[in-house]
Amino acid sequence: MSFGIISGMNTLVIGGTGFLGYHTTLKLLSRGHRVSVLAAPPLPDENLLPADVKITLINLEALTDEELLGCLRGQDGLVFAAGVDDRVVPPRPAYPFFYKGNVLATERLVRLAVQAGVQRAVIFSSYFLEFERRWPELRLAEKHPYIRSRVEQERAALAAAGSALSLSTLLLPYIFGSMPGRLPLWKPLIEYLNSGLPWVFYPAGGSAMVAVTEVADAAAMALEHGEAGARYPVCSENLSWRDFLQRLGKILGKPKPIVTLPKALVKLGAWFVSLAHHLQGKEGGLDLVPFVELQTRLAFLDTEFSARALGYSHTDLGPEFVKTVRASIPQTGE
Repeated sequence: MSFGIISGMNTLVIGGTGFLGYHTTLKLLSRGHRVSVLAAPPLPDENLLPADVKITLINLEALTDEELLGCLRGQDGLVFAAGVDDRVVPPRPAYPFFYKGNVLATERLVRLAVQAGVQRAVIFSSYFLEFERRWPELRLAEKHPYIRSRVEQERAALAAAGSALSLSTLLLPYIFGSMPGRLPLWKPLIEYLNSGLPWVFYPAGGSAMVAVTEVADAAAMALEHGEAGARYPVCSENLSWRDFLQRLGKILGKPKPIVTLPKALVKLGAWFVSLAHHLQGKEGGLDLVPFVELQTRLAFLDTEFSARALGYSHTDLGPEFVKTVRASIPQTGE
């Protein structure tokens, strides 16, 4: 079955009041699509989205299949910008929690979307999927409940979509920008950099990074003409942790020496955090000690593959760093 480009789609954005969903909703509207939003309460800002966007505030799991079908009927496109991320530390064992929030929720949604006649869908996932394939020796899906859930989420979604729905996946690294009513996830790091400490201690390695507006561009393009079953890694820049921290320090007006911590010391700190979780009867989505092996590598992505394949332009990450810092510490100047 072939899928053409669809313009002026009716699109349902799951998680449309969150950081990624909000920016994706605005991008879809700017491209002439009609958007409805289904998201968990509360609304972060009363004037978050234009008045013509229908917003339904309810937890996805609270809807019956028939109620969710009612939300999906009449939709041409679907964006899943929700799910459970790796920061959550649920009761031990962790995997059932991530399986329910990422795998079961996505499989159910896609299965019902097919029944409702939805034609195209995009799922937001993690760039960890790329490294699970690139570095098999790290056994990422085996060791980390969150990463396993993302691998199985994609597999379950594609199986549910079959040949009836064109579904693609965005692989997202660390994301920067701001939105009304929500603080950036980077606030603790920025407060650390803004503290009175004379040095900044951080591991070696580095990561792919992306502007939230570039994620929105990629999502809109993937929804319009992405290939069925494709993975699209989305990346504005690849930066070492040292370069990243220096850029944030410059924005804060507090450049500081970066002291690279030995891997053994990073693992020791991770062990103490994991021990605290264990004593509380909890388990993280990332097993912190083996995760150091990934954290201290150069976890970079191809910056051009998805931009070429989908036809979007890169967003300058610099202004998004500034927005992130200002939203975390509002009085901070550029």
